[in-house]
Amino acid sequence: MSKGTILSGMRPTGRLHIGHLSVLDNWVKLQEEYNCFFMVADWHALTTSFEDTSKIKENTRDMVIDWLSAGLDPGKSAIFVQSHVHQHAELHLVFSMLTPISWLERCPTFKDQVQQLGEQGKDINTYGFLGYPLLQAADILIYKANAVPVGEDQLPHLEMTREVARRYNFMYDTKLFPEPQPILAKVSLLPGTDGRKMSKSYNNDIAIGASSEEIQTKVRSMITDPARVRKNDPGNPEVCVVYTFQKIYNPAETGEIAAECRQGAIGCVACKKKLAEKMDAVMAPYRERREALMANPGRVDEILAAGDEKASAAAAKTMAEVRNVLGF
Repeated sequence: MSKGTILSGMRPTGRLHIGHLSVLDNWVKLQEEYNCFFMVADWHALTTSFEDTSKIKENTRDMVIDWLSAGLDPGKSAIFVQSHVHQHAELHLVFSMLTPISWLERCPTFKDQVQQLGEQGKDINTYGFLGYPLLQAADILIYKANAVPVGEDQLPHLEMTREVARRYNFMYDTKLFPEPQPILAKVSLLPGTDGRKMSKSYNNDIAIGASSEEIQTKVRSMITDPARVRKNDPGNPEVCVVYTFQKIYNPAETGEIAAECRQGAIGCVACKKKLAEKMDAVMAPYRERREALMANPGRVDEILAAGDEKASAAAAKTMAEVRNVLGF
């Protein structure tokens, strides 16, 4: 029996990397227990990339293919594009009429991101960026989602959604919107091949559908213990990026590898070879599913069209209730 309804999504950034798999694996589990709506958040992409929208459509397709490769099932979940369901924007407009500006300004990430992106030459002092937590509230509440998978850093945004729901319900004497509860997701923070945060912009990522050759190349470039110069030098696996990946992709041999590394009994080249082989075996099913979808682009279109239709039907029902409460 379903525990309720979930809404979650990602901005369309194109092909995903293996650092996203912990989120996607969680989604795959949730779709067995909840009525799930998984959204390509293309309106949200405009908040920081409004000056160039040329890649959004292509990025949407690439990202959805990775979702499906990771195991999202369109027979169990609605997989859809946010902008194709106009009720998101309509409910956002309604909420913008009754939400105090101070609620948006106190969002902890707002000023930080304005400063950070400003240092990168981006001017995001726009209403859209200020109001994106309100659009998130509309995204969630248009489906009357009673739960949202989030990381701890996203809890303030979800609390705003709860506040907006309470304000609307109180103001119009209704019980239309639930106050969604967080499902705290345990996200594995996988470093990039150079030890920094994994990111396509750093070119230190490994794509979900990476070929065997790509995996080998990326693993060979991984940073190891900088104090270890020669093959038989004792190493410290705890400061080695390769060892971090071994713990995830080769857990059965982790203890042995750590001991041999500390004794100087295994060289970095051999250690990387072990990792590449294990990673390739784990990633092969993702790669095969991705290649099959790439060969049948019409299937992706069908899945998104069906998801858009399912999401639109649910959103239209909620929006009709919103209009009725407002007396429109």
